[in-house]
Amino acid sequence: MQPNTLLDSLIDEAGMSHAGFAARVNRAGQTCGLGLRYEHTSVLRWLRGQRPRGQVPELICQVLGERLGRTLTLDDIGLGVSPGTPGRDATLSVFVERATALWRSDQQQRGHVVAAPAITGTHAVMPVWEWENPPGDADVSRVGPGRVGPADVELLRTARAHYELMYRRAGGLATHARIVGFLNAETAPLLRGGYSDATGRQLHRATGGLVAVAGICAYDSDAQGLAQRYFHQALRLAKASGDTGLGAYAVALLVNQSLFMGEYRQAVAFAEAALRTAGRAITPALAADLYAMQAKSYALLGDGSGARACIGRAEAEAGRIRPGQEPDETGYVEPGLVNVQVAEALLSLGELTAARTHATEAVGAPAHDRGRVHRLAMLSQIELRQGEPDRAARTAREMAERARGMESLRLRDRMGMVRLGLLESGSAEATEAAGFIARALRVPL
Repeated sequence: MQPNTLLDSLIDEAGMSHAGFAARVNRAGQTCGLGLRYEHTSVLRWLRGQRPRGQVPELICQVLGERLGRTLTLDDIGLGVSPGTPGRDATLSVFVERATALWRSDQQQRGHVVAAPAITGTHAVMPVWEWENPPGDADVSRVGPGRVGPADVELLRTARAHYELMYRRAGGLATHARIVGFLNAETAPLLRGGYSDATGRQLHRATGGLVAVAGICAYDSDAQGLAQRYFHQALRLAKASGDTGLGAYAVALLVNQSLFMGEYRQAVAFAEAALRTAGRAITPALAADLYAMQAKSYALLGDGSGARACIGRAEAEAGRIRPGQEPDETGYVEPGLVNVQVAEALLSLGELTAARTHATEAVGAPAHDRGRVHRLAMLSQIELRQGEPDRAARTAREMAERARGMESLRLRDRMGMVRLGLLESGSAEATEAAGFIARALRVPL
């Protein structure tokens, strides 16, 4: 089940408490001869994704419609035929309402949205399948208040770059609330505005890039269900824009999340879908990252030949990257990123010497501070595995220094793993470095 953010948003707009809303639904049921006994806990279950039985969905439309002064359909309240992740069965306008309702619930820190688990199985695969298969959106123009123009689209592009940089410097926990506030205050009114098909495609593309960063921040904050919904939104927005490269980027984010959640076969399948569907629209940087993540997946599945084949493809694509010829979204594929991905794959395969070579090259390449922390963590782990605890301690201390000021659960997890490895080594210098990391981790986020 996925949270029903549309219903949540409408109840909030109507100014009703959960208990008051349940009482109104009960009274509406009485006029139809129904003895309903719903309470605030019932409403909370509906908001978490449970579908009310019988005539109750129609009664909800009636109660909210009377309060808001407009007619509401089952789709409007998130209880239509396809109430889950917006896909091919949902019109673009319905998707926009569902997307903006999620942003609003996220900003208000609704527990059933922020803490929702990630979906798995068929429901997790369907958004990717729908992205790579027809039909596309023939016309994305919209009649609405105001007129969206090039300056509005440029604002969203500028915001995406701003929040991505903030994420890299300060982490997802610090950035998430800021970007979600921007989505609600600035982006939602633009999506509901008026625009031509050409402008609409640019608008949806710019929104897709911005929403992807919101998902990255949620992922970094360990709100995996929320992150997944943002990634799915970015995928749907990419389809509306007609930019298959942006769609492949959104799928790459899902590949990375699948790796984190231990869904290694899904990660391989998603990467293949992105590479296949984007075709020539995929850039060398994105292809390199997708192949590198496939290599990590195969390595974790124990498939050495599959991992090595993907390592070769990743390295070949990395050699084709040309600065200035990549979209803004793939700027994260900096020199050395593929090296550290390959090092992780080789470490999983037990090939320590080769992993050490790649990790050392990654640390020696230019990178933003966040990337540098991950690279140093990987090198430190390899050094420990090779029986060099003192050297690993020095690398780990630099890692912890670089992480100062960042609020990221992913980085804390990585630092915690390094700390445990240092403690297990028994080296005095490693123990001292582990204490240094422990002090850094004591600061609450």
